[in-house]
Amino acid sequence: MAIEGARRDAGGRFLNGAGELGFADPTVTLPFLARRIGSMLTGRSGHPATVANDGSFLRENARHSVPTVTWVGHATLLVQMDHASFLTDPIWSERASPVGFTGPKRAQPPGLRIEDLPPIDFVLVSHDHYDHLDVDTLARLAQRDPHTLFVVPLENAATLRGAGVSNLVELDWGGSVEIAGLRVVCLPAQHWSGRGLLDRRVTLWSSYAVRGPEHRFFFAGDTGYFPGFAEIGAAHGPFDLAAMPIGAYAPVEMMQHWHMSPEEALQASRDVQARRIVPVHYGTFDLSDESPDEPPRRLMEAAAAGAIAPEDVYLLKIGETRPF
Repeated sequence: MAIEGARRDAGGRFLNGAGELGFADPTVTLPFLARRIGSMLTGRSGHPATVANDGSFLRENARHSVPTVTWVGHATLLVQMDHASFLTDPIWSERASPVGFTGPKRAQPPGLRIEDLPPIDFVLVSHDHYDHLDVDTLARLAQRDPHTLFVVPLENAATLRGAGVSNLVELDWGGSVEIAGLRVVCLPAQHWSGRGLLDRRVTLWSSYAVRGPEHRFFFAGDTGYFPGFAEIGAAHGPFDLAAMPIGAYAPVEMMQHWHMSPEEALQASRDVQARRIVPVHYGTFDLSDESPDEPPRRLMEAAAAGAIAPEDVYLLKIGETRPF
């Protein structure tokens, strides 16, 4: 089954597979923004636990490639498989914001220092929202190793080049590139893009399949639940591990098109034919109304109700490394 490239509207802006999806009106969004400002001032409890990780095993493992996943925080994972090491949506910055003194602040530091990373073969960037495309982090990674390749969806290269990142490739949905012996395939997601007031849907958003000779990994990026997951599973599954976003789903009337609930994320992992799921996109930045500890609790309850073995749900501490 071939995955079709992304469509654009008459104005050249990218569309989801379901077409142009509506956003919540101001009666929902304005009170939501007020609540977010309030929570930034007061803080909230229930964030994920952390574990120390100095990267020594990961640097050594880059030579041996026991398949592992390490949660750095938010949607940032370090994945090692089939003798390659790569990152998903890396953000090491203190805030997910265009300016350094405002916007959502990290609840806890990254689980691994950039200086302690193994050599990174490539970086996957799913879309241009500030909590996923962090130019300061990408610039640091590019300066650290000029051989690191940055993979982005269509029309995102200009933002990276503006940050001094030149070793990059842009892909449409269905497009692919071979890196370090792995095949990276850009795939659909149901989301939107924009870093300012006037650039909504100007750049593409995506998920990714990473296919190696021995293992397969799926990164959903940032997405609502949509039928494309089953198509991805049919075309590129089964996967040994799928990274699925489980947070930022409340209020539902504002988030339902763009972010999955934990139950939807679990179903999406079934749709893509993943043997194991690692949840991301929760507990690091305060982005929505649900409490920080609600998404993982609901995920484990849904897994138990669906007779999914607890060991197949990789509920990681920040900084934790686990083999897969």
